[in-house]
Amino acid sequence: MTKWPQLDYLGWRETCSALHLYLQIVGKYRLAHTPWLNHSWNATFYVTPRGLSTSPIPDGPGIEILFDLLEHRVVGACGAGRTLSFPLGPTTVADFHARFVQLVSDLGGTPTFNGSPNEVPFPVPFAEDDRDRPYDGDAVQSFHQALIATDRVFNRFRTAFLGKSSPVHLFWGALDLAVTRFSGRRAPLHPGGIPALPDDVAQEAYDREVSSAGFWPGGGGIEYPAFYAYAYPAPGSYRAASVKPEGAFWHETLSEFVLPYEAVQSAADPDEALMAFLVSTYEAAADLGGWDRDLLECSPGKPRQVRPPDAVQAVAAPMHGKEAVEREDGPTKGRYRLVIDGAEAEMTYSRAGEGLIIIDHTEVPAALRGRKIGERLVRQAIEDARRDGVIIMPLCPFAKAQISRHPDWQDVVRMA
Repeated sequence: MTKWPQLDYLGWRETCSALHLYLQIVGKYRLAHTPWLNHSWNATFYVTPRGLSTSPIPDGPGIEILFDLLEHRVVGACGAGRTLSFPLGPTTVADFHARFVQLVSDLGGTPTFNGSPNEVPFPVPFAEDDRDRPYDGDAVQSFHQALIATDRVFNRFRTAFLGKSSPVHLFWGALDLAVTRFSGRRAPLHPGGIPALPDDVAQEAYDREVSSAGFWPGGGGIEYPAFYAYAYPAPGSYRAASVKPEGAFWHETLSEFVLPYEAVQSAADPDEALMAFLVSTYEAAADLGGWDRDLLECSPGKPRQVRPPDAVQAVAAPMHGKEAVEREDGPTKGRYRLVIDGAEAEMTYSRAGEGLIIIDHTEVPAALRGRKIGERLVRQAIEDARRDGVIIMPLCPFAKAQISRHPDWQDVVRMA
């Protein structure tokens, strides 16, 4: 398994800036020759064991460009059988641009694309940027190893979601590796205003509700490598949500949750530390935003194990020995719990006088997601409230979302 290397953004910032611009040149070539795919997915790069690849581009005989970050070369291959390359090293952006244009031409492609950078301060057209740029090969290889490790965790995170989810891919605009989940609902029109990015591109990217997470090597408001997470539109109190692991925080300027890369790299289990960040920030967006989590989620994927369809799981569910929802009730607090195959889901509540209980938290482990376990806990609370003659006030975002989808439950509910 790829280890998590140490990254020193300040030490390789100039190389990182140069690599960013080189990726933009190649990314813009891909963008110019591929049909538009929702949310600009037609323009991104993908992590490979050797570096970053465009995947096949429908230009000429079919062309694929690889940034080989192990041998530090830009490699172009085409469907006619030719493979050409040139080295990555100290140079100017203008020189890289000229070499790349020649490579595409020699492969039988048409090297026409927009010639100016995006999402960078003070953009200079590529062909005119003749400032000398350094190239720190060791730092680039460390960055690549961090991408491989991040890609591994992001892809595992994807397996627990049945709704629309993006590939794990690198956007060359901001130089971030990202993965995004979608609620399936339309979002309000994005205001645009992102520097050096057309408003229509931003508005198309965010025309559906999203919970997104990613990894930056540094820059763009923070001078260190970090993971980020945000929701659009951000539901009320999202910024105040409790997220994991220790070290994650809400960044007021960026309006996103941020987890420094160092907090992951130095953790006892870096993969699980990052997974905790991905899951907790997604759950905050989904619960506060009223996403239908029972419909959208499933248990995480495992090698060589087909996920049972929901219909099969529903039939098989009564076979479990501890299927009944249990209630533990105390003078001031209580909880509902459901245990299946050793995994426990729970929903906690507090009493506010004789006739009111407040549902304050619901937790369903990954192994039980996508099986309507949370809904069963809330349903049991509704049935008990009717029997006992009490009112439920759901402060837990998940319980509130469940109750809002069941008009027939409103007789024992008081919304906060």
